[in-house]
Amino acid sequence: MLGRFDLVDGGGASIPVANGTQRLLSLLALRDRVVHRTSIAGSLWPDVSESHAHASLRSALLRIPNAARSVVWVSDTELSLADGVEVDVHRAEALAHRLLDDSTPPAPDDVSRTAVAVLSCDLLPGWGDDWVTAEAEGWRQLRLHALEAVTDWLAADGRFSDATTAAMAAIKAEPLRESAHAALIRVHLAESNRSEALRQFDRYRSILRAALGLEPTSRLRELVGI
Repeated sequence: MLGRFDLVDGGGASIPVANGTQRLLSLLALRDRVVHRTSIAGSLWPDVSESHAHASLRSALLRIPNAARSVVWVSDTELSLADGVEVDVHRAEALAHRLLDDSTPPAPDDVSRTAVAVLSCDLLPGWGDDWVTAEAEGWRQLRLHALEAVTDWLAADGRFSDATTAAMAAIKAEPLRESAHAALIRVHLAESNRSEALRQFDRYRSILRAALGLEPTSRLRELVGI
């Protein structure tokens, strides 16, 4: 669900899934619990009658490929993903929370290029359903904080190229976010590239002025010594 929807079997092969069934599986994954059929039907098909929505739900269930029948637990009144089904966004959220846990240093795998790549992905980009947009925004905010955290961890370890990549991913996700630019500036300063730090400050100041007519905070100015 990060970057795009994909249903993958235990051997790593993608299983083709119809659009309506993709939406059903995605909603169950994001709810991450047993959900009443009426709630599912109303969320997925809010603009039709209840009977029509339930019919569409039954159709989506019937269109689950045979190779993926075991993915969904079904009762007369409720649905959920089956036990053992892995969801990439759940793993990514756990990664982000580990990176943001100040009480424990992150494991090596959590401070890696793979981790940065995971944190750089949007949740179901292009999906405009209300039940997606709220979850997508929550994930965006979490991953931005995690990208800034992993930037600092990487820089502290002297891995400045990877740290720059992480900071740039946060900036790409939210170009007006001062803390993301600050993270990149800290990388430049840690690498003794003060000119790069000042250049990044000027870039951010120009973007902020053009977009909002605002100036960087005093904290960011102090970081670059202005």
